[in-house]
Amino acid sequence: MDAARKFATYEDLLALPEDEKAEIIGGSLVTLPSPRPRHANVQGALRRFVGGPFHDDDGFDGPGGWWIFLDVDVALGLHDIVRPDLFGVRRERLADPDVLPIPVVPDWICEVLSPSTEPHDRVTKKNLYARYGVRWYWIVDPAERILEVFELRDGLWVNIASYDEHATARIPPFEAIELPMSRIFLPRAPSSERA
Repeated sequence: MDAARKFATYEDLLALPEDEKAEIIGGSLVTLPSPRPRHANVQGALRRFVGGPFHDDDGFDGPGGWWIFLDVDVALGLHDIVRPDLFGVRRERLADPDVLPIPVVPDWICEVLSPSTEPHDRVTKKNLYARYGVRWYWIVDPAERILEVFELRDGLWVNIASYDEHATARIPPFEAIELPMSRIFLPRAPSSERA
């Protein structure tokens, strides 16, 4: 007779070294590699362009109304604890944002693809986020320089838009600002400039 499976919990994440990025998906501990600079650049740029007006400028002439965080643990459920690249929660839904793990399902999540995590972000986490009712999901591919926008409708993801590096767009749920896509990616290497 097989021993009963032990499902990982947040205590298992806390037992890992502090610099190790890991998540719990379906009760299994999943470790993730460190991001490349092009990945980190997208995170920082989106935190600036989206987080600036919606998080930092709340009450200071920006649209405000959101908590926007990078790489913070979110408890979707007891055995589903993720660390999205970026996520946002409307402030009225989260009175105290200084807790770990964040105890509410985000309104918006953005994952930045890397070769080793693309299937995880495009399939496993996309399905998980739909199951828990995340309303908006952005996937950014820094290699292809594309942002895909998904909205959850009746439990299914609908791709409502895709943008390349040449676009400047008002993207839900942050339509109050224009997002200059060329500024979220690292500059192109001189050898890859288009003629």
